[in-house]
Amino acid sequence: MTVTATSVDESDQLEPPSAPASRWAARLRRLLPAAAAALSGVLLYVSFPPRTLWWLALPAFAVFGWVLRGRGWKAAFGLGYLFGLGFLLPLLVWTGVEVGPGPWLALVAIEAIFVALVGVGVAAVSKLPGAPVWAAAVWIAGEAARARVPFHGFPWGKIAFGQADGVFLPLAAVGGTPVLGFAVVLCGFGLYDVVRLVVERRGTGAVRRPAAAVALLSVVVPVVGALAARGLVSDKAEDGTVTVAAIQGNVPRAGLDFNAQRRAVLDYHARETERLAAEVKAGKVAKPDIVLWPENSSDVDPYTDPEAAATIEQAAQAIDAPISVGGVVERGGKLYNEQILWDPVKGPTDTYDKRQIQPFGEYLPLRSLVGAINKNWTSMVRQDFSRGTKPGVFRMANAKVGLVTCYEAAFDWAVRSEVTDGAQLISVPSNNATFDRSEMTYQQLAMSRVRAVEHSRTVTVPVTSGVSAIIMPDGRITQRTGMFVPASLVQKVPLRSSETPATLMGTLPEMLLVLVAAGGLGWAISAGVRGRRTGDV
Repeated sequence: MTVTATSVDESDQLEPPSAPASRWAARLRRLLPAAAAALSGVLLYVSFPPRTLWWLALPAFAVFGWVLRGRGWKAAFGLGYLFGLGFLLPLLVWTGVEVGPGPWLALVAIEAIFVALVGVGVAAVSKLPGAPVWAAAVWIAGEAARARVPFHGFPWGKIAFGQADGVFLPLAAVGGTPVLGFAVVLCGFGLYDVVRLVVERRGTGAVRRPAAAVALLSVVVPVVGALAARGLVSDKAEDGTVTVAAIQGNVPRAGLDFNAQRRAVLDYHARETERLAAEVKAGKVAKPDIVLWPENSSDVDPYTDPEAAATIEQAAQAIDAPISVGGVVERGGKLYNEQILWDPVKGPTDTYDKRQIQPFGEYLPLRSLVGAINKNWTSMVRQDFSRGTKPGVFRMANAKVGLVTCYEAAFDWAVRSEVTDGAQLISVPSNNATFDRSEMTYQQLAMSRVRAVEHSRTVTVPVTSGVSAIIMPDGRITQRTGMFVPASLVQKVPLRSSETPATLMGTLPEMLLVLVAAGGLGWAISAGVRGRRTGDV
């Protein structure tokens, strides 16, 4: 009896040889969703410019749908946050090029919260009938929120902006960036559902026809819709043509020092314009009807500095065409980021003040708090820019040119307002010199390509240091410059006045998708409440 008892005690204390391996396997199973969420976020980042791997967005959302299916809100929040970090950390690294990692990491940490909340919503609707539709709408609702708060929003990283080279691009003309983004996300979540149902069928042999039909339609309908929408995109000249010149004067050196070299930058743009004028006179290049300079091409205020005014006037007279000049001007004690229409005979005749100014770049929110944390930041943004209040459409030669200054290209309303105000072509004057050779330039260029299709307008992108480009209404880049070289682009482009469905409807598609998301979340919450009550009984 004693021997037997001892044997039992010892056997109780012995651990099966496979126990450590089982524990490691369990840990790996717990870590797998987290790793998959982060890596799928990285995959989404890789789908964005300057790469042309737009299709990687589909498997990225397929994996995201897999890791979120059936999760509780805490797990979904964490997995969504990891997905957001994987996506936004590399996408927005350019924000810390000159000011260090602090602002970059802070921005990503805040923006990833929106993605985390979307993750909670996607998990909540993941088991509803038609889950891909609800989930894609939830994503677009998250983008709508990011585009508005905090500090007037930060829509950088909208899924639509990664699709300039993709088959879905024509959908921008149907309903703008929300419909384009919805189609991509829907296709990705639908792809996951197709794979899941195929795996389930192999395991059980059963086919859930309604679920299979929804999954297949989620993949097929966006593609078919994009192919059908190609008819909305046209390069046809409806109001004649105009020969446009985009001037890239370059800067003495990249970085924040750019702002201390105002006179040199103005001289560079005047010199490049005069060089183009010489080529026109020699018959090497067609004479432009209008000339477009970039943002910050004259940070020396030409209204108060006679030498700056004379430099611009000389360039305008040399090229014998009106110039849209990007200036920094002070008026009534307020500072404005302004486009100035400079006529070769009459001088300055019209202005457009940038309306969507950049927080922490052109103005400093929470100045006292930020100053207490980092005094260097308040010294960099000494005076806040003021916001313009009206759309800017310049009458230049025979064309109505809508001005969308740099950062404004990321905001749906800022671009649409110029088109509804009569713009026949769009100019996006920009200054990317502060961000050196980062991916920011290519991300912003892709936005302009999407805007061209969204409103069926030619888009010109004059940039201080590159990449400057001319974009057709179908999103094709017909000319582009290199970076940090002086250059000019001259081309005859079509003028158009018809409005796409996206232009006509404005925010309506986005609001409808937000309502779809709210309906799905409401259904999921009520179903959960009913389920808990049934369980209690």
